[in-house]
Amino acid sequence: MSLYQHARDGNAERLRDALGSDSAAVRRRAADFLGEVGEEGDQPTIDGLLRAATTDDDPEVRGAAVDALDEIGEAALEQLLEELTGGGGDSEAEWVTARKFARALEADRPELRMAAANALGRLDDASGLQPLVGALDDEDPRVRLRAAQACGTFADARAVPGLRERLDDEEPRVRRAAANALGAIGTDEALSPLLDLLDDGDESIRRIAAGALGKASNPEPVEPLARALGDESAVVRNAAVYSVIELLSNVPTQQSHAVRDQVVSELKAADDATVVEPLVEILTDGQQSRQRRNAAWILGRVADPDASLAVEALADALADDDPQTAQFAATSLKSLGGPVVEDRLLDKLGPEHAEDARAKAVFVLGQIGGQETLNRLEEYADDDSQAVRKRVFSAVSKLRAGGP
Repeated sequence: MSLYQHARDGNAERLRDALGSDSAAVRRRAADFLGEVGEEGDQPTIDGLLRAATTDDDPEVRGAAVDALDEIGEAALEQLLEELTGGGGDSEAEWVTARKFARALEADRPELRMAAANALGRLDDASGLQPLVGALDDEDPRVRLRAAQACGTFADARAVPGLRERLDDEEPRVRRAAANALGAIGTDEALSPLLDLLDDGDESIRRIAAGALGKASNPEPVEPLARALGDESAVVRNAAVYSVIELLSNVPTQQSHAVRDQVVSELKAADDATVVEPLVEILTDGQQSRQRRNAAWILGRVADPDASLAVEALADALADDDPQTAQFAATSLKSLGGPVVEDRLLDKLGPEHAEDARAKAVFVLGQIGGQETLNRLEEYADDDSQAVRKRVFSAVSKLRAGGP
């Protein structure tokens, strides 16, 4: 049975057995899984990880064991610190303080420095930040990795200079952690160096950068993100679209019009499927109203009128709980026009649909419809809904007159 299956079954005993494997890769994976299934109070698992963290001959296994103890909980991490320092008894309480963890960042044993970096990241104590920034220059890449990750949990702008330097680290994992931490900080100063990473050779780095740049409060990332829409990686392209939408929500009001124009221009130049599919996902599954409104607005300007995926999402959004999203959807359907839009909106006229959505559908049809639409609308002249009847009367009048 595989280690993955043991982890799914919560079989910590079999995972502990795997810590004795001749394969370093198996031991490392077992430590990873024990961090997921282990619990505080599970002393056999903690003891096994303590042995791996302090005696295993492979540095990656020792590192995985340190992280697993951290994942199990603070008490397990304190046991590791005692094991590595020879402490115990009354000294245990001292290790809970950020000051003691900071001192451990200067210890000779790299595993102790790793554990200290993890611990400082867990503590809600601002005094731990500067020692972590100093640890970004540690000679051991495993320590630098965990220091960068811990800086990300603080999301404090004071860590930006140190994290920027780590974007050139020789260890890819450190570079990714530094990019993630800068994204978590999210200030324009922190995000600025991520612009250059959109052309990085590491797909993960490009994805991290593309996903973080939507937090910017200025339009500088629009053009680089638009270029990222042509990235060979689908995950990078998807992250770029999400960030473009987020960027529209974040830029100052006085800049929003210019940014919208630039966004539409750049997105129109990109591959249609690359842009439309993420926009539809934001509109249908997004949790933030501002982003969903922007997605509805942009779809009406960049989607192909025959793109059934976009038309379907916009038509469904006519019944959205957020009135502005529903209104933007109606405006975009009007902008798209065409037979696909007509057919989909005609399907929305039945009494099984929400009254307001039906009224909006009638309004749009009155702007874009032809003779067939006119014939269908006349069937609803005596609709039970007064709002729908009023819209039908107006739409029919416009269509009979030859359009709006």
